[in-house]
Amino acid sequence: MVTPTVVPATGPVDTGAPVEPLLRTASGAEVLDCARAARPAARALAQLTSTAKNAALLAMAAALRERGSEILAANTRDVERAERAGTAASLVDRLRLTPARVEAMAQGLVDLVALPDPVGTVLRGSVLPNGLQLTQVRVPLGVVAIVYEARPNVTVDAAGIAVKSGNAALLRGSASAAASNAVLVEILATAGRSAGLPDAAVQLVPGTDRDSVTHLMTARGLVDVIIPRGGAGLIQAVVNGSTVPVIETGVGNCHVFVDADADPAMALEILLNSKTRRPSVCNAAETLLVHADVARSFVPAAVRALVGAGVTVHADTAVLDLVGPQDGVVPAVDADWDTEFLSLDIAVAVVADLDAAVEHIGRHGTGHTEAIVTGSLTSAQAFTARVDAAAVMVNASTAFTDGGEFGFGAEIGISTQKLHARGPMGLAELTSSKYVVTGTGQTRDAS
Repeated sequence: MVTPTVVPATGPVDTGAPVEPLLRTASGAEVLDCARAARPAARALAQLTSTAKNAALLAMAAALRERGSEILAANTRDVERAERAGTAASLVDRLRLTPARVEAMAQGLVDLVALPDPVGTVLRGSVLPNGLQLTQVRVPLGVVAIVYEARPNVTVDAAGIAVKSGNAALLRGSASAAASNAVLVEILATAGRSAGLPDAAVQLVPGTDRDSVTHLMTARGLVDVIIPRGGAGLIQAVVNGSTVPVIETGVGNCHVFVDADADPAMALEILLNSKTRRPSVCNAAETLLVHADVARSFVPAAVRALVGAGVTVHADTAVLDLVGPQDGVVPAVDADWDTEFLSLDIAVAVVADLDAAVEHIGRHGTGHTEAIVTGSLTSAQAFTARVDAAAVMVNASTAFTDGGEFGFGAEIGISTQKLHARGPMGLAELTSSKYVVTGTGQTRDAS
């Protein structure tokens, strides 16, 4: 059997010991060996029944629960290393695991069992005039590589979604989560094999330096698709440098627009939930736009609520005129409108009307999630028709752009591109299709 490729967790699991970086350079040969091992695994996975894949997922979930203390010990080392390096609190939060988060990862695998298996689903079919039976069916993508930053829960989510959709997973997490990811992949791979998954169904790509990512994203012919999940720098590096097809997950510069007909209490509740529920995630609101007709009443209330929740408001001149100088409010600069803060910061502007809001979003948005709060059906319809984003919310928080909240289960990420997949990427988005054509001896004439 092939031993799963893991980054060794150096040093003792004594969280009181000095924390050293878990950095390792991997050669191109090592990375390509992982990809080569994944090819036969992908072929075998594509043939597994739903029952077999579900049994593997349940075994993985049970193993995570049984070995939770090992996971938390490794994660503590990663967190301590990040804190000693002065990593921002919001990024440390993305890295940190707790007993509740480990349980949520395990439950996410269990939840996948209840979801329909997309493989073999008939998308459409017909009988052609010549009698040929034409059927389009879903099939796995094959070998899927996921490159991601910080959040070790992505390791489990990605592995589970790949297995259920019949794909082999090559997981390349960041150096910041190296200890956590090493333990998680060892647990998942061991449990999966014990339940009948092929060798190399789930692998951690060796190396924590940038070269290992370069080797992975240029392994065309061995890797079928690569999915980057993280900050703008990572995503653009993979999109611009990959020879392997890329499904682009996007940065979340999300907006909440409070229309003239909005219910003020509803708007405040949606705003605070969108911004403060978990500011370090991509579906958090980063900009508030307020219709000029309600700015005089709504802006001061919104700023009070935001500042009271610990949020720093980056205010345009119209907002500053309404609220005056105060703690927690700073003048906005041009860069703020394009910033995914991932922290308790928000840019706030007054706009003339819905047209101006749509224009602002079109200029500064990233196509992730945009929200309108309004009591006008006409405004809601205009906003949803004109705003170009993977998800558009009407009178609801941006926090709902999430695979689990949409009923898709765990997700690989939120795709902001327009080809193949857009929005939360669940099981169906990790499949392609093929046509099965059945005849009774038909041949095509020479014309």
